Amino acid sequence: MHSNSDASSKTKMSMMSYDANGINDTGSKSDLSRGLQLWVDIVDPSPEDLAKIQKEYNLNNDAINLIKQKTKRPQVRMLDNHIFTIVLDIQYKTLQQVLIDGIYLFTGKNWLITIHSSDIDLTGPIKHLLEKKNKKLIESDINALYYTIVSEIIGKYEYLLTSIELTVTDFEQKSLYKKSSKAMLNYLDMVTRQIILLRRHFWYTRDILNFLTHVQQEEDNNNKNNKEIRYLQIAYEDINQLIELIESYQDTINSTRDLYLANVSLQLNDTMRILTIFSVILLPLTLIAGIYGMNGLDLTKIEDIPLGFIIVMITMIIVIILLLVFFKHKRWILVKEEVAENIK
Repeated sequence: MHSNSDASSKTKMSMMSYDANGINDTGSKSDLSRGLQLWVDIVDPSPEDLAKIQKEYNLNNDAINLIKQKTKRPQVRMLDNHIFTIVLDIQYKTLQQVLIDGIYLFTGKNWLITIHSSDIDLTGPIKHLLEKKNKKLIESDINALYYTIVSEIIGKYEYLLTSIELTVTDFEQKSLYKKSSKAMLNYLDMVTRQIILLRRHFWYTRDILNFLTHVQQEEDNNNKNNKEIRYLQIAYEDINQLIELIESYQDTINSTRDLYLANVSLQLNDTMRILTIFSVILLPLTLIAGIYGMNGLDLTKIEDIPLGFIIVMITMIIVIILLLVFFKHKRWILVKEEVAENIK
């Protein structure tokens, strides 16, 4: 691959041309006139580089502005002489750090331009794919390479979801064996937000593939030898499976949340049980201390019970009886299970 870099800029440009006879690592635009397919990969372009490539390939101005703004919403646009596509490279670092970068693709007649940041490596995997794994790819037109790149990007999403799945599983273990805390609940909410965000990106990507599939089907109707649609179909099936997988994660998170709340409730019940035990122990002692601490009751002359003490005891007994009757009426205590009648 031919690479150009400017000392005053971080821009790196690689150009590769190919046909059924092989791959030329030092491609150039002049190869198009000889019927070759051309792939131009641009890394971290400056505004001047974007303006130059826009003029050279007659790229759409609105699309170039989206690149300058670093738009990160997957989309596809059918333009006059090319197709403009945005797909996302999503890398999982930590739950708080999910890196999302846009990959911008321009597809014209026999040429493909990819623009992305230096954090993304496209040339290595795709070149290996062209040379080793799928030689039929170099025998197809540029759309096959375009669809393959999109498919490879989508394929990396599976590793992302695996990381999230491990995170959710780890949280399940923590909710079972560690003391619940507000931080754990916030952690779970963060996972939920990340999944919602990823699911939205996956939906957008599926819309792109659905649109491209219909466009390619129309071309196939005009050209019976076109078989590039199979690359799209593979990518479309992959993104559908990923969407189903991430939706199942949502159900898993909801179950984990229920498990967490049940664990919190269990801890609360344990706390209340301990407090109740202490209350049951202390209440009789408090009652005895209260009775024998009454003014006028002389424990050295217990045979001479004051009239006031008798009145207090009778009043306490009446209150107890009234409360028991009230609780029984409310069916809070002494409730017998009613046997349903007329059930056959």
